[in-house]
Amino acid sequence: MAINEWMQINDKIRRKVFPPGEKMMSMAIAFEQGGIGPEHSHPHEQTGYVINGKIEMRIAGETFIFSEGDFIHVPSGVPHAVLALEKSLVLESFTPLREDLLSG
Repeated sequence: MAINEWMQINDKIRRKVFPPGEKMMSMAIAFEQGGIGPEHSHPHEQTGYVINGKIEMRIAGETFIFSEGDFIHVPSGVPHAVLALEKSLVLESFTPLREDLLSG
């Protein structure tokens, strides 16, 4: 996995993983309108900040709309999914480190 380089996830989503700290890491996710992050969960606590755009997130079965300036919190182990309602850029942070994202 390249650190500090954009990686195409699918035709509507790219991500850029930043150099990690000892116990936490961050990445930027760029969505084209209609981009979908399917429902998943992980043991990492996750936060997000919407830099621009608008996304719909389903967190623990409840639906939320987040737009520019909004903060997102996903507790560890909680199922969540995302749909980009418009072109969006989101900064996400995780603790502990997401080794799956750092290794490929």
